[in-house]
Amino acid sequence: MNLLNKIENRSARVGVIGLGYVGLPLTMEFVKAGFNVTGFDISVEKVALLNEGNNYIADVNDSELKNAVENNLFNATDDFSKIAEMDTISICVPTPLNKLKNPDMSYVISAVKEIEKLVHKDMLIVLESTTYPGSTQELVLPALSSSGLEVGKDFFLCFSPERIDPGNQQFQTHNTPKVLGGTTPECIQAGKLLYESIVNEIVPVSSTAAAEMTKLLENTFRAINIGLANEVAIMCEKLGIDAWEVIEAASTKPFGFMKFTPGPGLGGHCIPVDPHYLSWKLKALDYDARFIELAGEINTNMPNHVVNIISDGLNEHQKALNGSQILILGVAYKKNVNDVRESPSLDVINLLNEHGAEIDFYDPWVPSIKLFNSTITGIESLSSAILDSYDAVAILTDHSDVDYQLVKDSSKLIIDTRNVYPANGDEHIVKLGVG
Repeated sequence: MNLLNKIENRSARVGVIGLGYVGLPLTMEFVKAGFNVTGFDISVEKVALLNEGNNYIADVNDSELKNAVENNLFNATDDFSKIAEMDTISICVPTPLNKLKNPDMSYVISAVKEIEKLVHKDMLIVLESTTYPGSTQELVLPALSSSGLEVGKDFFLCFSPERIDPGNQQFQTHNTPKVLGGTTPECIQAGKLLYESIVNEIVPVSSTAAAEMTKLLENTFRAINIGLANEVAIMCEKLGIDAWEVIEAASTKPFGFMKFTPGPGLGGHCIPVDPHYLSWKLKALDYDARFIELAGEINTNMPNHVVNIISDGLNEHQKALNGSQILILGVAYKKNVNDVRESPSLDVINLLNEHGAEIDFYDPWVPSIKLFNSTITGIESLSSAILDSYDAVAILTDHSDVDYQLVKDSSKLIIDTRNVYPANGDEHIVKLGVG
């Protein structure tokens, strides 16, 4: 029985490498579609948790995971030799930046090396990890072809970028259109057959490079427009205008405008990272991606700008930043998630510490963070007495399950970077983007 038949009758053994924010939701969709799924991860702790039915990803349903494990529809392993038993492999490993903000492809390369040793006839490999245009063709294909198997005939290779938005209750894996590029038409056919079993709409493109570029365009578009919103906020502060009012008014235009809002900086794995993959690739072709570089400069500087706003607010209350007690509200990179990857809150905390401020944080989604090579635990709850003990409260993440009226009534000084409070003249509220 060939691969296409196995996918159609759900007898194909599906493997997913990387069981994080992308890989684990993907495994659950394959399970719901009727496949038997094996998840691969280098973390022994994650593997043990999952095989006990314990979930650590908010977008995955606890009971669905437990049922999948109990009914032997899903198992996790750190034994990569089991790749030999798989008919399909989806690679969902991290692609971070190194200290020089260049692509770190080490996780992808490690995964491909494991597959290279065990690739077999009638196997489909799909790279989902965000990467620079040409990666699938330049890195993955040569490694797999070294086995002597022919792509498009003996094995099939695609790139299909993940489009996960943690915490988004409206758009999840199954109802977000999925872009798919194949090395050959036969590769696209196999990839399309697999993914249309779990996704409502497949969007085929002409090549893996086109699919890779599509993902980078999506997040570069967001990064640049957020950079514009952040610069508008700074300009409005200098002009004595309310940026939030301006953005809201502009968003009433039914065409030609898309609403983006300012904030304390960029967070998450994608938006702060992906544009640099494109910029890095273009540098190799002797081209400077100037929009990307400028937006990156503005967005990267926002934590510094927020610290300056906090310092100015304290000065108005005859307080120095050095020695002040400051409470950070929210350390996740966006509201209603427990993800702190690239969170600007961590940068703000670092900067405040460097200036001698004494910092606590409260986040109902994140009980502790790793900072300064140690684990820092947040305060467990908010009360009038607790809030009154701080010289300033900085709202950096606007989680829904926070009593902002209590914060307003009980705090001496509030720095609002997320437009939690309307501009109503409260002297103890200082807002990002408001002059």
